[in-house]
Amino acid sequence: MDAIIYHNPACETSRNTLAMIRNAGIEPHIIEYLKCPPTRLLLAQLLKRAGLTVRQVLREKGTPFQDLGLNDLSLSDDALLDAIGAHPILINRPIVVTPQGVRLCRPSELVLDLLPPQHGPFIKENGERVIDEHGRRVATA
Repeated sequence: MDAIIYHNPACETSRNTLAMIRNAGIEPHIIEYLKCPPTRLLLAQLLKRAGLTVRQVLREKGTPFQDLGLNDLSLSDDALLDAIGAHPILINRPIVVTPQGVRLCRPSELVLDLLPPQHGPFIKENGERVIDEHGRRVATA
C-alpha cells in the first residue's frame, strides 16, 4: 500500500501517526510540510478529499493564527489559503493519504481507518496503549 504523510517531526501526534503507519508494514512517503509545503491547489484538493474546510485544518497553537486575525469568521477560504501559503505552520498535522482516503489524523488513532491491520502492539509516546499484542485496537475509556 502506498501512503503519504504530511509530517512535522517535532509534533508528537505526527510521530505517533507515522509510527502506526510503519507498524502496519508501510514505509510512507514523508513530506515535511514545513520544508516542502503543499501548493495551494494541492492543499485545497486534499481538504476536499478529506471532507474538511480550510478553517478546520487551521492550527492555532504555536502559530501566528491570532496575530494574523484568522479568528475572524468573515475571512474567505482564499484569504485563509493565502495565510497558510505564507505560514505553512498554520496547517494542522498530520494529514495522511492512502488508497482508503485522506484524513487529518488528530488524534493519531484516526490513521488506523486508512491502514491495513497493525503488525503487533502499539503504544504511543505518552504510554497510551492503542493496539494489543494481537494487532487489535484497545478500547478507550
